[in-house]
Amino acid sequence: MEFGVFILAQQRSYEQTSQQVIQNSIEQTVAAEQAGFDSAWYAEHHFNNYSLSPSPLMMVAHMAAKTRRIRLGTAVCILPLYQPARFLAEVGFADTVSNGRLDLGVGSGYQQFEFERFGVDIANSGAIYNEFLDILPKGLTQKIFSYEGQFLKVPPSSIAVRCVQSPMPPVWVTSGNPATLGRGVRENYNLFVTALLNGTEAIRGLRDRLERVADDNDKDLDRDVKFGFLRCAHASDNKADIDAYLQCALFQRRISESLKYRRSQSDDGYMIKEVPYETDPSIEQLRSNLPVGSVNQVIDRMLEEISILKPKHIAIQTQLGDFDQKTMLRQIELWGEKIIPAIQKELGTSQRQET
Repeated sequence: MEFGVFILAQQRSYEQTSQQVIQNSIEQTVAAEQAGFDSAWYAEHHFNNYSLSPSPLMMVAHMAAKTRRIRLGTAVCILPLYQPARFLAEVGFADTVSNGRLDLGVGSGYQQFEFERFGVDIANSGAIYNEFLDILPKGLTQKIFSYEGQFLKVPPSSIAVRCVQSPMPPVWVTSGNPATLGRGVRENYNLFVTALLNGTEAIRGLRDRLERVADDNDKDLDRDVKFGFLRCAHASDNKADIDAYLQCALFQRRISESLKYRRSQSDDGYMIKEVPYETDPSIEQLRSNLPVGSVNQVIDRMLEEISILKPKHIAIQTQLGDFDQKTMLRQIELWGEKIIPAIQKELGTSQRQET
């Protein structure tokens, strides 16, 4: 089982400067490597406070100079917002300066607010994304390649800075669309999935959907597909500390839903209002749904969720809203010191018993 941190780089209010938010992301990555995490993942969003990470590949390149071992991933690059030749060149550069530590997560995007400002029709996002998936293996593995699609066109070209990893960096596909996940499965890419802030029943449903995707594409989910699970989790004996983390998780959900369903409100055109909705879960529902509580409670809940979903990778969401940075850094250390070793030990014992 691999463990990563997922860093969204959110700004909940103007009490946080953009420099502080980015510096927090940097510090969390360094702390994650020191704690023994396998990976750090960076989001991509634009034009508002939901996430201040405009280029995960730039973040990978920067963190490559500040780390030595931890893998660095994009979660995800929103492919329809890129020009393909530049994107391929930057992938090669990021993999080179990280000495082959790049994990390339890709997605089609969902925030119309972003697409409008890039001059891209979100209605075409799926088709553009699929053309990018046509181009990726060509551009990253062939010395000379070309492509002629409906939306993307590349004349015979060569990417100058080649990837260190051969034949190319691992590709991670994230989507709620079975057809998109199915293509990822067929082309032997990894998948990235989430149950959002829901509980074990949602995880069982997610497992069922993934099994159907694998079966529909003549694959065995456990044997043939590597997939990662994004999860909010927090260990503490302090109820106020856990409540603060859950409040930040609820903030993230509200802002994401606002942007996804085109109902975002802002007084100044930038800071999205945190508007409660009828569908909001309560803090007590979140406490019941998520792996939060004492160290032992989190370990037991994570083991239960792993037994249901059976992922190969778990990414723990760290920076949410305006959650206290010092507390978050201690949390990362706690996972490395106690939680991950306990989970790995139990999984190793279970696997030995099964054999």
